[in-house]
Amino acid sequence: MNTHTVKAYGDELNQLTAEVARMGGLAEAQVADAVESVGRRDVALARAVVERDVRLDAMHREIEKKAIRLIALRQPVATDLRKTLSAMKLAVDLERTGDLAKNIAKRALILAESDPMQPLTRSIERMGWLVSTRLRDVLDAYTASELDRAVAVWTSDDEVDEHYNAMFRELLTYMMGDPRTITACTHLLFMAKNLERIGDHATNIAETIHYEITGDEMIGERPRWAPGPDADKPLSAPAA
Repeated sequence: MNTHTVKAYGDELNQLTAEVARMGGLAEAQVADAVESVGRRDVALARAVVERDVRLDAMHREIEKKAIRLIALRQPVATDLRKTLSAMKLAVDLERTGDLAKNIAKRALILAESDPMQPLTRSIERMGWLVSTRLRDVLDAYTASELDRAVAVWTSDDEVDEHYNAMFRELLTYMMGDPRTITACTHLLFMAKNLERIGDHATNIAETIHYEITGDEMIGERPRWAPGPDADKPLSAPAA
């Protein structure tokens, strides 16, 4: 390659990485806003999250198109090939993260019309804060090529699982204590599951970063939540 070609090739790779970073910023904002719309019962914000999802879909298609073109025309190898493939994989995880955030926002619109269940929505907000933090950390790790930070997100996967299982038990307790809460609790349970899946996508991103930087797959099974001795103990039932 001559000097001009090498520079153009490097610019294309850098642009691809920058577009993934921008997509990550939008996905992160979608998750944060979806959770906030639940806590604030903010109909306008929830609708905005639903409407913005098309931008993530478009960004995913554009990143995939540019990555395929780069592979076809530049035939990257080694680190450059891993960087290109990683961009494609991350775009998939970020697009699915956006879909899950949209699902949370759609349920927030339904819950906004029902009686407020503040103790439970606060639980969703706490879980949402944890998931948003993990997503932000792993995206920062991608932008800065920080392997240790990506591995730290990977090893904390069980924290999100713990929150989900705690919420699952809490919601079941409310439903058994007052059948009138079943509909609202079901929506909240789906929200919690969506947040747990977003946490899984953050872990996927951490694994992709590890592969991009080292060329190796992450060794060992993902950390998983192990129920303690009190895991099956019912929580106190809510007041009728």
